[in-house]
Amino acid sequence: MQDFLISIKLAIKSLHLNWGRTLLSLIGIIIGVASVILVLSFGNGVKGFLVDQVSAFGSDIMEIEVKVPKTNKASSQNVGGMVGGTQITTFKLKDAQKIGKLPNVSAWYASVMGQQVVSYASKNKQTYIMGVTSGISKVDKKMEIASGTIFTEEDNNGLKQVAIIGSGIKDDFFGNQSPIGKKIKIKGQTYRVIGVLKKRGASGFFNFDDIIYLPLKTVQKKLTGVNYIKFAVFKLKDMSRLDITMLNATDIMRERHDITNPNDDDFSVNSIVEVTNILNKVFFTINLLLLALASISLIVGGVGIMNVMYIAVVERTFEIGLKKAVGAKNKDILMQFLLEAIFLTALGGIGGLAVGLIVSRIGEVLISNFGYTLKFTVTWWAALIGVGFSAIVGITFGYWPARKASQLSPMEALRKE
Repeated sequence: MQDFLISIKLAIKSLHLNWGRTLLSLIGIIIGVASVILVLSFGNGVKGFLVDQVSAFGSDIMEIEVKVPKTNKASSQNVGGMVGGTQITTFKLKDAQKIGKLPNVSAWYASVMGQQVVSYASKNKQTYIMGVTSGISKVDKKMEIASGTIFTEEDNNGLKQVAIIGSGIKDDFFGNQSPIGKKIKIKGQTYRVIGVLKKRGASGFFNFDDIIYLPLKTVQKKLTGVNYIKFAVFKLKDMSRLDITMLNATDIMRERHDITNPNDDDFSVNSIVEVTNILNKVFFTINLLLLALASISLIVGGVGIMNVMYIAVVERTFEIGLKKAVGAKNKDILMQFLLEAIFLTALGGIGGLAVGLIVSRIGEVLISNFGYTLKFTVTWWAALIGVGFSAIVGITFGYWPARKASQLSPMEALRKE
């Protein structure tokens, strides 16, 4: 134990005497560890951001949306087709009504969505318009009325020109005044405000406070001139029956759309559970690839430690010979130089962890200035991976110079002076 303590003191003294070289070695390890931690932190932040976005309507829901036939629902071909303007017009309100009668469905709503310029007095604002059925208030529990009321199914069937506005629309157009009963213009048509929603905030890039909700059929007949819907959301009674409910919904859609080959599906049935599993798999793969790239920094830092240790061995050859001449054993020399590498790695690991925490926090603050909420949390396992990998790299690259130093013969070492 006494010999071990002496080795520790000598290792610390050597690092202190060569502080410039020590600092350069530390920078490499710090950058490597911080890179690993930031990759995992940012990956978790983006994944959490996406999960929050898709689960904004609740975790006990099933969603059906249109899809480009002969493509996978998560494929780039389907996403590209939707973004590129491919119109799927086969999903109708009666399809959603049929699925809404399944025994495991407690409530549902259908929707189309688009953007329109809305005006009140001399103010204009381009915002999202959602045409929905009245069941949305039962499915989306975060949609709460602050004042007024929600439109009914009679309003929907009667093509009533009534609107429910988000709190952001209310603030922009009406300020502190009550908007209930006031009239806004959408595409040259007059709509009476019958309700204002409580402040909800944004989910991802989607701000719920800047949405105007109109009856679905009013939007279809008077604003867009279509007879189809884009998606429908169903609230489930029992999530343990999710799989069978999704299969039942798929069967109904195929029967109503006269589809016999699954490749011809013009719809996709999704759940938050399924989306979360997909995101977990995708980000696991992405994190592995990014970790491999970030690890290059650690390996470079390890090579730096090895070079520094080799230089230290050359510079201290006479010292090594002198210690051996007075009785130091190979293991004592090996331990001293190996401890220097371990201390370098430990300090670099701590420094990298600190830098990772600071940069993660700065990233959160910068993104919040743009109105988005991302949590770049540094988890304990991310810190363990970063610091643990740096320790392995440091010990591995520090061992060979330490071994070379321990195997020098006293006479050869003393002749070097």
